[in-house]
Amino acid sequence: MRSILGLPAAIFVIASTTMPASAQPPDVKDAVAAVRKHIDAMQFGKDAGEVVAQSALAVKKTFPAHVMVLGRFRQFPVARIMPEGLQSSNIFAVTKDGKIEHLKDAKTLEKFFRTHDKMADDAAAKRALAAWLTLSQEFRQDGMFKFEVMEKEFIVKDGKAIGRAVVMQGGNGELRAELTIGKDGVLASTTEKAAIRPGPRPICQATKLLDADPIVRRMAEQDLLIMGLSARGYIMEQRDRANGDLRLAIDRLWLRIQKNGW
Repeated sequence: MRSILGLPAAIFVIASTTMPASAQPPDVKDAVAAVRKHIDAMQFGKDAGEVVAQSALAVKKTFPAHVMVLGRFRQFPVARIMPEGLQSSNIFAVTKDGKIEHLKDAKTLEKFFRTHDKMADDAAAKRALAAWLTLSQEFRQDGMFKFEVMEKEFIVKDGKAIGRAVVMQGGNGELRAELTIGKDGVLASTTEKAAIRPGPRPICQATKLLDADPIVRRMAEQDLLIMGLSARGYIMEQRDRANGDLRLAIDRLWLRIQKNGW
């Protein structure tokens, strides 16, 4: 089998940044499998989209009776037509007995928080805010963004928890959230303000890595390096279609992206 820079081609191609299923607790595996089955039943095509567990600690602590599962559908370079009721990025709350609730927007997410969480003190309020920002960012997600929740900046004052999540990759900007806490510690309301601008997105860059124009080659390479690991689906799709020198060029670039680690 042909290799590139000493790495066997098969191993090189299937490398993934997600946690292997074997490393997930049984309840998480079951929840992911339940959502996978739920989406497959929508006749969108078997194994369509990416289904992964949201493993952030704040989310786990806020909703210990649920596993939060994300269902994402790649939108680049050609947007997919979603099954009715689904968006390009979706949140599913799964109970231990396999019951699935689709949290389709901020309104349903707020209701879920109100029903399943209570903020007894400032620490609980900050934890809930971190969970909110971690989950709510999915409603702005196109599969290319990476956010960082700025927990050290959180403020809890006058019955409100205030904080933000910053775009670290895939563009720039931030998502700000303010949770108003009722006297009983239950979420009363939420206010959000998003100022987010996307960066480069997959169009046809992988097919231009050997373009006759050196400027086009350079721009294509630069865009893909900026997109980094988040462009894996697109890059592997183009690799499967490519032959000979173009496939080798894609392999070399993907190795650089993996080495960068983002």
